[in-house]
Amino acid sequence: MKNVFLLLFLLSATFAHGQDSVSYKKDSFFKTSGKVLKNSMFAVPRDFAFMGKEVGQDWAKTGWYTAGILNLILTDKITTKFLHEHIEPNVNYSLPNISLVKNTDWLSGNDAYMSYPIIGLYLGSLITNNEKGQYVALNAFKAVTHSIIISQLTLKTIFGRNRPNRPLNTTAQNVKPWTTDNFDFFNKRDAYLFSDIEGSSFPSLHATAYFAIAKVFQMEYDNYWIPYGLMSIVFLADVKGHNHWVSDMAVGGIIGTIIGRSIVKSSWKIRYGTPERKKKNYSINFMPQFSPGMGNAPGGLYFSLRLNRINN
Repeated sequence: MKNVFLLLFLLSATFAHGQDSVSYKKDSFFKTSGKVLKNSMFAVPRDFAFMGKEVGQDWAKTGWYTAGILNLILTDKITTKFLHEHIEPNVNYSLPNISLVKNTDWLSGNDAYMSYPIIGLYLGSLITNNEKGQYVALNAFKAVTHSIIISQLTLKTIFGRNRPNRPLNTTAQNVKPWTTDNFDFFNKRDAYLFSDIEGSSFPSLHATAYFAIAKVFQMEYDNYWIPYGLMSIVFLADVKGHNHWVSDMAVGGIIGTIIGRSIVKSSWKIRYGTPERKKKNYSINFMPQFSPGMGNAPGGLYFSLRLNRINN
């Protein structure tokens, strides 16, 4: 199974190169890598500034999201019980172990399926001097670190919610810190940076980080199916092991989306001068043409495909 890592490495590098194959004049290897590292590092304060804008620019929208989250918490006992009894039993598959290291957060277990492609993308882009691939990989890496800071260290510590008993319809194993009370908040945590059971349910770090990574790749490569498809497959493969209330995972997904979007907008602001999507370098036009015909060849209306370069 170790060969899977090599495959992911090659696919990531090829994907990055293919997505950014239209280039004109590249900087040297050291200049490109140094510029990308510097810009990505100095963009961190702007990352968080964009997160603030995401939340504060439309208070009505934020209010609706908040109301929705509160409703999810209120109905958590119903939805989580349904998850345990009807959904999880039907999601019964596992992924091959591709870990190169053991018992290392984000580098072993199913997390390797998310982290190894990022590593492969960065190394592949570094070797091929692909600037965009380096930016995307570092943005994905920041998606993980920002998720840890916001969800794992900050919000879990503030809310201190205990994890749901499994299965939720019985109290046979309802021993602290497991609980059947969906309002069991503000408990003390024994560990902060690394995974621990007590007081660490809300929000889900995995949901936060996975959605943040998927959002980065979706925005950078303008593709929903591949990043969100891979994220869903990896997340659901260990859905029982996450041990969360439904609202924990939903809120994690919302926060992760905000984190990923903010990181990319911050990066685009440095790279292109605008936080909005960069205009494409080429446009495709279908041009109608009429041919009168020659000799025995019939005339008629035809369409020609034309590729035009856009000077941004």
